[in-house]
Amino acid sequence: MGVPTAILCLAWALALACAHPLTHSKTEAAGGGHPHGAEPPSNDTDLAQLCADEGGFDATTLSENGTMLFFRGEEVWESSHGGPRLHARPLAASWPEVGGPVEAALRLYSRQHPQEHQSLYLFQGEQVWAYFGGQLRPGFPRRIGDEFPGVPGGVDAAVECHPEECGGETVLFFKGDTVYAFDLALRVTKPRTWLGLGPCDATLRWLERYYCLRGTRFQRFDPLTGEVPPGYPRDLRDYFIPCPGRGHRQGNASWGAAGDRCSEMPFQALLSDDTGRIYAFRGGLSFRLDSLRDGHHAWPLGQTWPGLEGEVDAAFAWDGRTYLIQGSQVSIFLSGQGHRRVLGYPRALQDELGVSSADAAFTCPGSANLYLITGDRIWLVDLTQTPRQAGEPVPLPHDHVDGAMCTNDGVFLFCGPNYHQYRSVAQLLGAKEPVPPQSIATHFFHCPQ
Repeated sequence: MGVPTAILCLAWALALACAHPLTHSKTEAAGGGHPHGAEPPSNDTDLAQLCADEGGFDATTLSENGTMLFFRGEEVWESSHGGPRLHARPLAASWPEVGGPVEAALRLYSRQHPQEHQSLYLFQGEQVWAYFGGQLRPGFPRRIGDEFPGVPGGVDAAVECHPEECGGETVLFFKGDTVYAFDLALRVTKPRTWLGLGPCDATLRWLERYYCLRGTRFQRFDPLTGEVPPGYPRDLRDYFIPCPGRGHRQGNASWGAAGDRCSEMPFQALLSDDTGRIYAFRGGLSFRLDSLRDGHHAWPLGQTWPGLEGEVDAAFAWDGRTYLIQGSQVSIFLSGQGHRRVLGYPRALQDELGVSSADAAFTCPGSANLYLITGDRIWLVDLTQTPRQAGEPVPLPHDHVDGAMCTNDGVFLFCGPNYHQYRSVAQLLGAKEPVPPQSIATHFFHCPQ
């Protein structure tokens, strides 16, 4: 059996960056906070008030660092990179030039215009301010219609729309029931009416999904049609806001170490799918790890993998499908946008892969060889065979592995708070002793030692 030289590039990062509510309407004020300097301590009293009131946001967007920014009145609430915490700052502390409430906010990403790559736009009345690296860009503020021809002043919300989701680099502006789609390349605006969506106080793109916020409720929508999937609206305080005792299945603050990127709690499974998305699983949560621009967030398992509950023991991807192993069963999901479980699953792991259980699993790019790890042994399964059968076990230089992954830079084995990086499967299988461990939190999440 030939051992492919698999190379695994772990674009590893992980954390929980949550969001927060506010209490006033747009007519009362707006807020601003920006990731300048150290994070101030969160205020539990203010958080309790935010979680108790029924107010909404004036604007929301992602910062240049991937944290979530929620504007209301003269303040902005910003999520923390280190866990489910909120930090309030005066608008003037980060964007003194705006001088008042923000009505809409937008982080613009443009591959064709590098200078605009991470520009943050703040809208107020007829004017727009653009910031790059925390500094006001030359020539701003200016009229909204001059920067975005065809877009009226007084917009309620704005959100960037990426080419893979909108067919081109686009900005969606919301005003009442009308949506103005501005094409960044052609510099033209096309108005649309999405009656099914309704007015939005704020909008947000996060992990390739689009959200319309109104009061304490939000809806997910299709950026091309405005269509809202079943199950909406939902309450912000159960998803984006870390309210104690709330959250989807009592999540957010109650996730504890499982949702803290800097904790040393072991990861139970990892995978890199065919689309380049990287996921980690821990404590009933799934983490998206390749999304630096969108921050590193955790969601309850069922939010990304519909119908899946409990904890994932091992995971891998092959041929456009993601395999999630739980005990003696395996579920298969299509790896396209919006994971869908394949009919007939879960089914017995023994019937699907020829083994009864697994501590970790990985496939390498372009290979149909699946490697399953249990204890200090590794098995090879040829995924092209029917029925699938595991080969003879080969000893590993590790007594136990929590998770494993392979991409274009080698094989990574995860053990407790550390990982071990091997250049290839061949090096792993030929090793007599583990390669030196490295800290997951320090090297991948830039946590203090």
